[in-house]
Amino acid sequence: QVQLVESGGGLVQAGGSLRLSCAASGSIFSINAMGWYRQAPGNQRELVATIASGGSTNYADSVKGRFTISRDNAKNTMYLQMNSLKPEDTAVYYCNADIRLYSLSYAKRYWGKGTLVTVSS
Repeated sequence: QVQLVESGGGLVQAGGSLRLSCAASGSIFSINAMGWYRQAPGNQRELVATIASGGSTNYADSVKGRFTISRDNAKNTMYLQMNSLKPEDTAVYYCNADIRLYSLSYAKRYWGKGTLVTVSS
């Protein structure tokens, strides 16, 4: 089995910073793409940023220049550095990862349970 566990959420004032982490554990053979998504109350889940196994990144327009996604492949961990936070960034942030287990010949997408980020004005 695989677990993805997010951490680092919390309450921060507008203009502040937070760093989210997403740690994958289990019988992992390899991790391909990883990503951060968020869901605000009453809204659909939306893409924040993705990072490929080789390090190429993609960002939603709303976070470009403020958020930075990164990963440490040796630790099976992904990060999201969030700077210049705005109240509209308030949401539950979820990580996902395309993971191949030792027991399978293909990768499956797994999701974490989310971490709440609240930005006060």
